[in-house]
Amino acid sequence: MKILPTIFTLFLFLFPLFGHANPLDAFKYMASSTWKAEGKWKSGAVFKQEVSYRFELSDKIVIAETKGFTDKDQTTFGLRNHGVRKYDAESNKIKFWEFDVFNGLTEGLVTIENKNIYYQYYYGKSLISDGWEYVDENTYNYKVGEYKNGVWLSTYLETTFKRVE
Repeated sequence: MKILPTIFTLFLFLFPLFGHANPLDAFKYMASSTWKAEGKWKSGAVFKQEVSYRFELSDKIVIAETKGFTDKDQTTFGLRNHGVRKYDAESNKIKFWEFDVFNGLTEGLVTIENKNIYYQYYYGKSLISDGWEYVDENTYNYKVGEYKNGVWLSTYLETTFKRVE
C-alpha cells in the first residue's frame, strides 16, 4: 500500500507540467516552413501567396511573413505582410496583427479547433474569417469567408496551402 501515496505524490508533481501547454502549439505544424497557395477569389481576381512561419521570443510569439502582390494591379510579387500572433493571458485569447505594404493593419483573434486555425477580423464592417484547415503535415485547406459556430456561411476564396520548405 506504500505505492499508492507515492503515485499520488508523483501525480501532484507532474500534473502542473502537463496542464500548461503553449496556446500557440497549433502553429508548430506550420513553423519553420514556407507554405504556397494559388487560386481565384470569388470575384475572379488572382490569389497567390507564400507564407513563412517561425516562433520567436522563447515560443511566446509566432511571426508570419507573407509574400503576395504588392501593387493594386497585381503585377509585382514580393513581401506584402508581416504578422504577429501572441497569446494574451489576461483575456485568455490568441491575438494577431498583420502589417501590410499598403500601410494597413489588420488585427483580430485566432481560435484553434483541433489542428485547424481560424482568424477572425473586421474588414470594413464585415466580420471575416480565414481558415487553415489541417489535412496533413504538408497540406492545409484555406478558406476566406464568414465562419460561425463551426460552419462556413459563405466563402470568398477556397484553395490549398502546400508546404514547400
